[in-house]
Amino acid sequence: MRIQIINGPNINLLGKREPSIYGNVTFEDYLAELRKDYPEVEIDYFQSNVEGEMINRIQEVGFDVDGIILNAGAYTHTSIALQDVIRAITSPVIEVHISNVHARESFRHVSMISSACLGVICGFGLHSYKLAVEALLLKKK
Repeated sequence: MRIQIINGPNINLLGKREPSIYGNVTFEDYLAELRKDYPEVEIDYFQSNVEGEMINRIQEVGFDVDGIILNAGAYTHTSIALQDVIRAITSPVIEVHISNVHARESFRHVSMISSACLGVICGFGLHSYKLAVEALLLKKK
C-alpha cells in the first residue's frame, strides 16, 4: 500500500511554531515514528508553502497511490483550486488537521476542501495522521 502525505504552509515549522497548539515534535520526527508503526505501508512525504506546488504533487500521485493524507494548512479555508484537484483525481483524500479547527478562530471553521475529501480528522495532534492511515487501511480492505 502506498500513501502520500502532503502538508501545506508552515507545517515545516512544527516543533517551533506555537507549541501550545502544535506541540514540540517536528513532522520529520513524527514521520519516522509513523513509518515504524506501519512498515507494510510505503509512506511518501511532501511539504510546500506554495499552493501550486501542492496541486502539482496531488496531480502527480493522485492516480497511483492508495490514498492521500492532506493537511492543507491555511489553504484549507481559501483554496477552491485544491478542492478542484481533489475532485479531479481517483485516489481518496483524507483532510487532516493537528488542532481542532472548530475550537479556534471562526474563519478556521470553514473548509473549502472537505466536501471533496473522503473524510476529515482534526484535533488529535500529530496522531491525526495515524488515524488517517488507519482509515485508509480500512478502506483498502
